[in-house]
Amino acid sequence: MPAAFTFNTAENLPIGLLELIADSLHVPVPSVGLLVTGYGVTVALASLPLAHVLRAVPRRHVLTGLLAALVASSLVAALATSYWLLLVARLPTALAQALFWAVAGPVAVGLFAPGIRGRVVGALSVAGSLALVAGVPAGTWLGRRSGWPVPVAVPAALGLVCLVTIAVLLPTSRPREEAAAYGTAPDARRFGTVLAAGTLSATGAFAGYTYLVKFLGEVTGFSPGAVSALFMAFGVACLAGASVTGALLDRFAHSALIAAVATQAVGMLGLYAAGTDPVAAVMFLVLTGAALGPVFMATQHAILHCAPGRTDIALAANSGAYNAGIAAGAAFGGLVLPLAGVRGAFLLGGLLTVGACAVLLGGRHPTRYVPESAE
Repeated sequence: MPAAFTFNTAENLPIGLLELIADSLHVPVPSVGLLVTGYGVTVALASLPLAHVLRAVPRRHVLTGLLAALVASSLVAALATSYWLLLVARLPTALAQALFWAVAGPVAVGLFAPGIRGRVVGALSVAGSLALVAGVPAGTWLGRRSGWPVPVAVPAALGLVCLVTIAVLLPTSRPREEAAAYGTAPDARRFGTVLAAGTLSATGAFAGYTYLVKFLGEVTGFSPGAVSALFMAFGVACLAGASVTGALLDRFAHSALIAAVATQAVGMLGLYAAGTDPVAAVMFLVLTGAALGPVFMATQHAILHCAPGRTDIALAANSGAYNAGIAAGAAFGGLVLPLAGVRGAFLLGGLLTVGACAVLLGGRHPTRYVPESAE
C-alpha cells in the first residue's frame, strides 16, 4: 500500500511544483507540464510490453527492482540542474510504474482469501488516491519552503523503506503458481467490455478534468483561492468514493462499476448544464471526484476475475489503456476549447462517459463469483 502512495506521489508532484521548477530551471510552465504528460504516455506505451517481457520473473524480484528504479531516478531528478536532465530522470520511474500496477494487484490479492479481493483492491486504490489528497499538497508545501528538489527526493526515501520491506517479507515464488495469477472466471468478451468502458471513461474524465481550473474560474467565477480549496475537496471526494466502493466490490462488483461510471457521467454533464451556479458546480464537482478513483478500481477488480489469461498481463493492458485514455481526453478537450469553450469540453467528457455506461450495460453480465468459503 505505501508503494502505491509513493508511485502516485512521484508521478503527480510536478503538478504542485510547476512554477517553482519553471523559475528554477528557466523554462516555460507548459514545458514543466510535459513532465506529467510524458510520464503518462510512457506508462501507456510500456505497461503491456514490460509485463510480457518480465512475466516469468518472481514478483518479489520484480517489485524490488521497480522500487530500486524509483529510488535511483528520484535522487537523480532531485539533483537535476537542467530541464532535460529532469525529464530524462523521470523516465525510469515512469517505466517502473508502468509495470507496478500490473504486478502489485495480483501479488496483494493473492495474499488474502478470494472473497475479500475487492477490499484489497480498494485498499490499494485508497493508498494511490492519498497521493493526490496528501502527497502532492504536502510536497507543494515543502517545495515552497525548501525548494522543489527536496519534495522530489522524498519518494526516494519512501521507496527505499518499501523496497526493504518487500525484500524481507514477500516470499519468492514462480508467477504462474501465485494464487491470483489467473482470473477466477475467465471471459474474453467481458474483459473486452471492461477494457473498452474503462478507456472511454478515462478519456471522458480527462477531457474535462484537465481544464477544471479554467472551468471553475471562467464559467463558475470562483477566485483562485477558492479553486485551490475546491481541488482539495475534489481529492477528498475521490478518496471517499474509493473507500466506499472498495467496501462494496466483493458483494456488488458489477453494480459498483456501473454506478461509478454513471456517477461520473452525471457529474460532468451536471457541470456542463449548471456549472454557472456555484452551489450546483460544487455538488457536481464532488460527484465527479467521487467517481474518478472508483472507476479505475472497479475495472482492476473486474479484470482480476475475468482475465482470459494471466492477470498481470490483463492488468497491464488495463493500465496502458487507461493512461492512453487520459492522454486522449486531454487532447480531445484541447481541440474542443477553441470551438465550444471549456463547457464544451465537459459536455464531450460527459457524453464519452455515457458511452462507457452503454458499453457496460450492453455487455454480458459477468459470471457471479462464489468465494471458496461458500463452496
